[in-house]
Amino acid sequence: MNAAVPERGHLCIMTNTHVDYQLSQLDQLEAESIHIFREVAAEFEKPVLMFSGGKDSIVMLRLAEKAFYPAKIPFPILQVDTGLDFPEVMETRDNWVNRLGVRLVVASIDDAIANGVVVDDGKTSRNRMQTGTLLHAIEENGFTAAFGGGRRDEEKARAKERVYSHRDEFGQWDPKMQRPELWSLYNGRLHAGEHMRIFPISNWTELDIWDYIGREGIEIPNIYFSHQRRVFERDGMLMTETPLNPLRAGEVAEERTVRFRTCGDITLTGCVESTASTIDEIIEEVAAARVTERGATRGDDRFSEAAMEDRKKEGYF
Repeated sequence: MNAAVPERGHLCIMTNTHVDYQLSQLDQLEAESIHIFREVAAEFEKPVLMFSGGKDSIVMLRLAEKAFYPAKIPFPILQVDTGLDFPEVMETRDNWVNRLGVRLVVASIDDAIANGVVVDDGKTSRNRMQTGTLLHAIEENGFTAAFGGGRRDEEKARAKERVYSHRDEFGQWDPKMQRPELWSLYNGRLHAGEHMRIFPISNWTELDIWDYIGREGIEIPNIYFSHQRRVFERDGMLMTETPLNPLRAGEVAEERTVRFRTCGDITLTGCVESTASTIDEIIEEVAAARVTERGATRGDDRFSEAAMEDRKKEGYF
């Protein structure tokens, strides 16, 4: 007698995979940024990484290093030199450039003024002169894509911009003409003379940046940490006492314990009173903050409600 044939059931495959495995938030952000760097390097003929020496651009440099390791970063970095940068920032910049062996392109505002690229009328800040200097450097070097360190939590206009930010032949941005990025698919098609701004850390927050700096042990300028500095109050901000930024009538300089949340033009970048001298203390401080670093310490961004957006339309970072 034939034995009964057992009924066919659902095929069951046993695995040893942990069903609860998932990437941390930082790992997800890092993976997305690395993907963007690799996508741009493969898609664009001549990319460049805009580098200010601040925490965001340093994190971008670290991500680019990881994206292409063990090979060298396959594009140069571009700094727009206002001539008014913090010495500590320039020192950190040189340390990174020397360690990674990347090519540094410096677009000097002094040179731009001397060559008639921008006009110094005695009223316009060096920070605003960065726009013309940057656009000239992009055109002169033929860069087709420029990585920037903008984050969506940083300023209202930043939140409007997508990962791939199209710029026309004049280097200008039109927020109404942005391309869709469904399913994180990026359209990098360009006409002659146009270029793309790329924002790999667009989905990061200031707190994410600090968490990543702490996790990776990243070198940043020491002015981000609490230190003693002679400062004075101007327009509700604490500004550095320096020959580049002379005191006005009624202003008094005094030594206080401060740190910087962002690095830029020394005549426009304010600091905040703080005793945070470690990464953990800074993370705790940032987590409790209710004002972004630009809103709290960037003088040019207080010019008007739409100051950043107006400058971005003209070609600013």
